[in-house]
Amino acid sequence: MNRLLLFFSLLIGFTANAQWYDPGKVNVKIGYKYADALNEARMKNYDKALQLIDECIASDKKFVDAYLSKAGIFSEQKKYKPAVEWYNTARNLDSVYFNTFLLPYSIALAGNGEFENALHAIIQYLQKPNLNERLAKSANYRKKCYEFAINYSIRHPQKDYVFTPQNLGDSINTKLLEYFPTTTIDGNTLIFTRRIGQEDFFVSERKNGVWSKAVPLPGNLNTAENEGAQTISQDGKMLIFTGCNMPDGEGSCDLYVSYLTKNGWGERINIGRVINTEFWESQPSLSPDKRALYFAARDPSGYGGSDLFVSYLQPNGKWGTPQNLGPEINTSADESCPFIHADNQTLYFTSNGLPGYGGNDLFFVKKQADGTWGKPENLGYPVNTIDDEGSLTIASDGKTAYYSSDGADSRGGLDIYTFELPQADRPNKTLWVKGNVFDSKTKAGLPSSVELIDLFTSQTISKVQTDEEGNYLITLPVGNNYVFNVNRKGYLFYSENFLLKEQTVDTPLTINIPLIPIEVNASIVLKNIFFDSKQSVLKPESMIELDKVIQLMKENPTVQIEISGYTDNVGKPADNLKLSVDRAKSVINYLLYKGIPANRLSSKGFGETKPVADNKTEDGRAKNRRTELKVLSK
Repeated sequence: MNRLLLFFSLLIGFTANAQWYDPGKVNVKIGYKYADALNEARMKNYDKALQLIDECIASDKKFVDAYLSKAGIFSEQKKYKPAVEWYNTARNLDSVYFNTFLLPYSIALAGNGEFENALHAIIQYLQKPNLNERLAKSANYRKKCYEFAINYSIRHPQKDYVFTPQNLGDSINTKLLEYFPTTTIDGNTLIFTRRIGQEDFFVSERKNGVWSKAVPLPGNLNTAENEGAQTISQDGKMLIFTGCNMPDGEGSCDLYVSYLTKNGWGERINIGRVINTEFWESQPSLSPDKRALYFAARDPSGYGGSDLFVSYLQPNGKWGTPQNLGPEINTSADESCPFIHADNQTLYFTSNGLPGYGGNDLFFVKKQADGTWGKPENLGYPVNTIDDEGSLTIASDGKTAYYSSDGADSRGGLDIYTFELPQADRPNKTLWVKGNVFDSKTKAGLPSSVELIDLFTSQTISKVQTDEEGNYLITLPVGNNYVFNVNRKGYLFYSENFLLKEQTVDTPLTINIPLIPIEVNASIVLKNIFFDSKQSVLKPESMIELDKVIQLMKENPTVQIEISGYTDNVGKPADNLKLSVDRAKSVINYLLYKGIPANRLSSKGFGETKPVADNKTEDGRAKNRRTELKVLSK
C-alpha cells in the first residue's frame, strides 16, 4: 500500500482514544488550509503541501495532525530522518493520539536505520485492540522485516563501513531517467538505458578517471520502440538486451543480440525461440566467457512471479534450453535483475520473496566447487533498505558498484550512482589476460579455445573462443591458483599457470601465444605437472594437465611422444638424474593407466644437465625443474 495513502487512511475520522488533542476542534480556517495541503500531497506537489502545512503550524503550534502529515510527506519522499523528527514532535504533543500512527512511524524509523526502535513501535502497534485485518497484515510483515534487520546486523557487524553513494554527474545523468548501468571489464565503457519517451541506449567513455558526455549508442539499435536492460560482454564486442513489442518478437519482451562492427553496433538479432517465448523475458546478464546467459522470465513452469534462468552456449553455437536456477534462489514472488560478475562465480540479483528489509532487496550467491549455487545472502543495510532496490553492476575490482537510484541529489528521478561494496558482499577481484594466438611458424592468427581452470577444484572458471584473428580476453579472478591452456586441433596445446593465491597481482596481463604445429621434434613444457620436493609421485593437481595430454593423444591417434624430466642443480647429480627419470616415468604410468598404448609412449630423464635458466636464482631453478613433451612421430 502506498505509504501516503496509508497515512491518509489513518487520519480520516480519527477521534477515539484522544488524550487532549481533538482534530474536530481545529480552527476552521486552518482546517481548510490543511485540507488544501493534503490535496496537494495527494497530487505529489510536496513542496506546496509542506508550505501550506508550515503555515498551519505557524497559526497553531499544537496542530498535531499537521506535524504528522509533514512527517508522512517526508517519509513518502524517502527523507526518513526529518520524517522521524516530525513524528517525534507529534508524539511528544499527544502520545495517545499518536498510537494510531505507530505503523508509518515504524516505517520511517526503519528507513532511517533505527530497526530496534521500529520493532518496538510495531510491537506496540500490534497490541492495539480491534486492529483491522489489512493493517494487522501490513504490521506483521513489517515486524518480520525489522526482526530480520536486527538479526542480520548481529550476524554481520559492519563497524567501519560507510555507505556513501556518489552521483556520476551531469555527463551521465539528466532530468530524464537513467538506469541499468553495465560496464566492460576495464571499467572504461559504460552503457546504460535512458528513457527519452521510449527507452534507448546511451554510452560514455572514461578517460583519466572522467566520464565523457553520454551519447546515443552508435549504430542502429535505438528505435522508436523500447530497448533497454542490456548486458555488454567483458571485451565490449557483444550486447544482449531486452526489446519489447518488436515486429520480430515472440512475446511482450524478448532478448536480442548485437555485435560491434567498425560502424557501430550491428543490427539486432532475436536470440531465438529456445529462450524467447510468448511470455516475458528480460534483464540479461552474460557470463565473462560468453558461454552462460542469465535472465529473468515470467514462465508459468517456474516457481511464481519472475524467476531467474540460465542458458548455456552449445557446441553448435546455439543457446541451449534455459534452466531454472532452482528453489534456493527462486521463490513464489519475483526474482529479477541478475548480474554475473567477471569472476564467473558470484551472481547478484533482486528478490522480494527471500527474507529481507522489505520490497526488493539485493542478494548474492556464489558458485560451489561442484558447480552448483550456494545459499543466497542478503547484502544487508544500508545497501538494502525498506524501499525497492534495483539492478546492480560490480566492476572487475570487486568493490566498485554501480546502480540506479532517485537519491536526494538526483538530476531528476533515477540517476546512476557508484558506491563501494561492503567487504562481506564482494566477489573476487578480477583481472584479465588478453593477447593473440598465432601459428609459431607462419605468425598467422589462429582461432583457438582458451581455458582457465581452478588448479585445486578442477572447475572450469572460464572457457572462451578467440575471434577469427586469434584475439582473446579471459577473466582472471584473484585469490586462487589456475591452469591456463590454449588448444587448437593440429597443434600442441599451450600450457601456463597463474598462482594467485599467495601472489599479489594488480595489473592485467598481455600474453601472445605461439602454438606449435604437431610435427616431429616439436616440443612443449608441461607447466602444470607438480611434484613435492625430491619426490616423484604426481600431485593431484597435475591431472588437469595430464588429461590435456590424453586429449591430444586421442585427437591424434598416430602420434608418438617422449616425456622428459629435468631438475635444477641442487643436490647430487646422480640423485637428480634418478629423480628426473622417476618423474618422467610417473607421467607415463598415468597415461598408460588412462588407456594410451605403451608403443606410443617413451620417457627419459636428464637430471640437471640441460638447464634453460641460471641455477643461481630461485626463479631460474624453478624453470629448470620441468617436464617436457616431445613429438617423436606423427
